Amino acid sequence: MAKAAVPLKLARGLDPAKLRPAFERFGRLHLPGLFAPREAQAIHAALVAAPYHRSLTASGKSYDIALDTLAAMPPERRAELEAAILEGGRTGFQYQFDAWRLSDLMEAGQRTGGALAPLEAVYDLINSEAFLAFIRTLTGDPRCAYADAQATRYRPGDFLTAHDDDVAGKKRLYAMVLNFTPGWRPDWGGLLAFHDADGHVSEAYTPTFNALNLFRVPQQHAVTQVASFAGAERLSITGWIRER
Repeated sequence: MAKAAVPLKLARGLDPAKLRPAFERFGRLHLPGLFAPREAQAIHAALVAAPYHRSLTASGKSYDIALDTLAAMPPERRAELEAAILEGGRTGFQYQFDAWRLSDLMEAGQRTGGALAPLEAVYDLINSEAFLAFIRTLTGDPRCAYADAQATRYRPGDFLTAHDDDVAGKKRLYAMVLNFTPGWRPDWGGLLAFHDADGHVSEAYTPTFNALNLFRVPQQHAVTQVASFAGAERLSITGWIRER
């Protein structure tokens, strides 16, 4: 039998009431040291092992493509796809990265345990009353009811262009990114960049290991392209806090 997820807890000493003034002022927050080091390392190992697919948009449509299907694609078709992705990124909303849709599997009761158990534990945590109460106190928002999540992997060349996460009917209140790549350098790209009304980057967060980035929706932001010389893959768990 596969090993089940061990319940997670936030690191000791995190006080949401003390964090609230900064969040109220800026609408976003970078919170390092989210978990105990051993737990963060286990989550990192699970993210390395996750069975990703390729998630992208091309010609205005979204696709999830199995990695072996992509690898077997004829070179000319692959070149056409890559050209369409780059063309879309010049002027509109576009992304390409690897993903594993954790919420879909958990909601369908398809738990695997084993090497992926730490990711299942993260899903359980972010949907626990303890975590949601933490977020309600931090944001001052009593509507926070549940969360969804996916594992993401950005490799060199991957990116996510500017958008605000505001999708009709989704009831997204806050976006969150939990980062788990040790030793990430800001010049490797993959930064969570917030855009102001004049088109400037008003602030950007490096995907620091064992840190949570939380921000109010809607808010213009992007993930900058991961550099060709990046020394690691950008591994994260992303999702939204929602209302019913």
